[in-house]
Amino acid sequence: MKTWVYIDHFKGEALPASWEAVGVGKTLGDVSALVFGAGVEELAKTAFEYGADEVLLADDASLEDFRAEAFASTLSKLASEQNPDLILFPTTTRGRELAGMAAIDLETGVLVDVVGLEVEGDKEVATRPIYAGKLLEKTVCNARPQLVTLRGRAFPKPEQNEGKSGTITKVDVVADAKTTVEGYSTSEGGVSLTDAGVIVSGGRGTSANPNLTPPAGMDDKEAEIWKAQQGFEMVGELAKTLGGAMGASRAAVDAGYIPYAHQVGQTGKVVSPDLYIACGISGAIQHLAGMRTAKVIVAINKDPDAPIFKLARYGVIGDMHKIVPALTEAFKKKLGK
Repeated sequence: MKTWVYIDHFKGEALPASWEAVGVGKTLGDVSALVFGAGVEELAKTAFEYGADEVLLADDASLEDFRAEAFASTLSKLASEQNPDLILFPTTTRGRELAGMAAIDLETGVLVDVVGLEVEGDKEVATRPIYAGKLLEKTVCNARPQLVTLRGRAFPKPEQNEGKSGTITKVDVVADAKTTVEGYSTSEGGVSLTDAGVIVSGGRGTSANPNLTPPAGMDDKEAEIWKAQQGFEMVGELAKTLGGAMGASRAAVDAGYIPYAHQVGQTGKVVSPDLYIACGISGAIQHLAGMRTAKVIVAINKDPDAPIFKLARYGVIGDMHKIVPALTEAFKKKLGK
């Protein structure tokens, strides 16, 4: 089987999910890594260290910024010439967009957000969540090449074998694109939600601290948001102590408590951390769809009937404004921080 893996990166820094995809490809045989960009030869060399047997390198100034038209055209032309059986992508914003556009050019389909992949005869059978993550289905794509996006952290990341090398094959670039990238804005620092092993999330309960008195002159909505921001400071402190990322429910984002970049759920980030701590989150189905594959879920909520407890391995019924600071202090002592 001829398997390709697209290495998603930003300015030469690969996303960990790309190496997870290489690991999945290696279970099926030899892997050719697709490295597109400008000045990315070092990234190509790193691909060998994570298991790639060959690198197909499209290195050109026109690919300095990710523009889906140019990347998809380059990939489609290459695939039409070399006829791979399977192309794997990480389920990232860039990966999904590229897979979708390339599928149209190649007249094939895309299996998205896959959490398991196995070979049965001459077909690759993909396992993916459906119905907001309540069920898993097995499905196949009868067209060739098969395009598959893999959910981040659903597969193990291979060990890096420093010094391993291989053959780099330079390929032609199709640079036509109608868009230009004018610049980038800097997001908040910290651990990426999709890559985090630990996530601590807050919900509407972050605003329900009766012991806080907002500054004078605020109306009710401003006071609510101010209280929630104090609550998210607590959530963030616990996340920082555990070396994790801070998330939020859609209700908290919609209420203006925290930016959308932190949203976990069906309409936000889909995450699979080792540990997920939900603070003041009731557990709407849209939120559960985004985090139900976490290995361990801990819920903190004062409502004993909150739906989140049905999914949690550990539940704490009580006021998060008392429990979260106590947890943070306990972890700081335990971890020597």
